[in-house]
Amino acid sequence: MTGMYVHARILAEPRQWRAVADALCADGAARLHGAGGELYGVWRSQIGRPRDELTVLSVWPEGADEAEAMDLLLDGVADVSGCESQAMAPTLRPEHPDPPRRQGNYAFRWFDLPMENWPEFLELCTAAWPGFESSYDSQVIGLWQCRDSAQGLCRSLLLTRRPDLAMWERSKIPQGEAEAEVRRQLSRRYDLCDDTYVYTTTLLSAEDRQDEVRWT
Repeated sequence: MTGMYVHARILAEPRQWRAVADALCADGAARLHGAGGELYGVWRSQIGRPRDELTVLSVWPEGADEAEAMDLLLDGVADVSGCESQAMAPTLRPEHPDPPRRQGNYAFRWFDLPMENWPEFLELCTAAWPGFESSYDSQVIGLWQCRDSAQGLCRSLLLTRRPDLAMWERSKIPQGEAEAEVRRQLSRRYDLCDDTYVYTTTLLSAEDRQDEVRWT
């Protein structure tokens, strides 16, 4: 689980998100690979983020420079109007840098919490994830800790995959005692946080099928 991951929000010019995504998945991925990094995934906005914004994750060897990584990714890519990035370290997952490949509903959930609550937060994740994944045909892709969190605070990103939005709703409404316990453990994490928010996406770099739905 060593290495650095970089989360980036890349804003394309109006209606150019597809062209920018294609450039990142092709030439951008090749540039990263040539420099020792890898493109982990490119996602399009579904609910909660601007239409023309892409979410991009890349993975790098330990010691890589975040700014240089982003410069390399965006080098020569037309129709980009803005970008913000965040260096992160993997925690419980991912255990290896193999990227997600299946299409689905991907939720990016951010947590801000006092560092003193972080050990309990991790314990709750460890306890809840097996039941969450088996009950809802879902996968926890990763939980990363941001590297520039303010002193005494922890900012983390949780990335999960569900088959579709219907399963997103289903996972919030437990059926039976086992699912209720999973929901209790997951909900307890929110009580440990000063702030949390989520947005959903679909995977443009998926290998099984493309998402052609007009979400926005």
